[in-house]
Amino acid sequence: MSKKGLYILPSLFTAGNLVSGFMSVIFAIEGNFNTAAWFIMLAIAFDMIDGRIARITKTTSKFGMEFDSLCDLVSFGVAPAMLMYLMVLKHMDKVGVAIALLFVITCATRLAKFNVKAMEPVDPSKPSADSFSGLPTPASAGIIGAFVLSYEIFDGTVLTAKTIPLLMKKMPFFFDAMPVIMLLLSFLMVSNVPYSAFKKIKWSKPKSVQFFILFIVMLILIYSYPQNMFFIIFFGYALSGIVVYFVRYYRMIAVVRKNKSSNGK
Repeated sequence: MSKKGLYILPSLFTAGNLVSGFMSVIFAIEGNFNTAAWFIMLAIAFDMIDGRIARITKTTSKFGMEFDSLCDLVSFGVAPAMLMYLMVLKHMDKVGVAIALLFVITCATRLAKFNVKAMEPVDPSKPSADSFSGLPTPASAGIIGAFVLSYEIFDGTVLTAKTIPLLMKKMPFFFDAMPVIMLLLSFLMVSNVPYSAFKKIKWSKPKSVQFFILFIVMLILIYSYPQNMFFIIFFGYALSGIVVYFVRYYRMIAVVRKNKSSNGK
């Protein structure tokens, strides 16, 4: 394959991301929320692939970065916001519109911040960061898409699917809490809460072997309970950043108190 063809390849997957996001909006407008949610999940899959292909083929470019962000805004900002508005928020009138709009704005803000940071010169003496600052937009959209997939089973729209009973009992709670969850997701996207990027996993280490085993188990669970497991994984990822943030904050306070105590002696 020519060098030009290699540059086009990741952009094709990025375009797949955009097409999936657009189709999600179309199906949401038509009231087919389950299909709209699956298209969001498909957009996430395309987003995971395009960047990796660009890095493997060494065809990363500013065009690819900008194109990716514009597609992400549609798939992970407009599409999930529209889905939640039509499914939950429209009953809240202007407040519902404001919540959906805030989600789109914070998504766009996060993507812009990410692009600006990516343009900064890289210091080769410093190790690459293994975390994101703020909740990534695909994860935020994934929570919304996965919630819809699980709720559609609870609501009886989807009849042939295996479920986790304990989680399904909580679906009415999550439905009522979605406006608050949307606000929280909006805040997390533009926050400094750290989220793992999973870039420094070394498979030769014992802990990495344990991670691999856990990964295989998760794949089996996803195959058995896809809708419910997607929700658990994305929601758990969102909570992980909050937990890490407060653990770091607690440790920082403990160090400050220890230093004050040492200086007072």
